[in-house]
Amino acid sequence: MNLLATLLLIAGAVLLVLAAWGVIALPDALARQHAATKAGTLALVLVCLGAALAMPEGEWAWRLGLIVVFLWITLPLASHLLARAAVRESVEQRTQAARAEVRSTR
Repeated sequence: MNLLATLLLIAGAVLLVLAAWGVIALPDALARQHAATKAGTLALVLVCLGAALAMPEGEWAWRLGLIVVFLWITLPLASHLLARAAVRESVEQRTQAARAEVRSTR
C-alpha cells in the first residue's frame, strides 16, 4: 500500500511539472489552458489519491475526496471561461486589425 501511494505521489508530481512546462512552452492561450487544466486536474487527483493511501487514518480520505470533487467541478469551469475569453480577445484583435487595414487603404 505504501509503494502504491509513493508511485501515485511521484506520478502526480511529474505530471504537475509537465503541466507547468506546458503552460510556459505552448504557443497560444488555448493550448496553455488545456495543459493547465487537463494535466493539472489529473496530477492533483493522483496526488490526492496517493496522499489518501499514505495516511493511516481514514479521516483524511473524505477531506481529500472533497478536494477532488471541488477540483472536478471548478477546473473545467475555469478552463471554459479562460478559453472563451481567449477566443473573444482573438476575435477582437482580428476585428481591430481588419478595421485598421481598411482605414489604411482609404
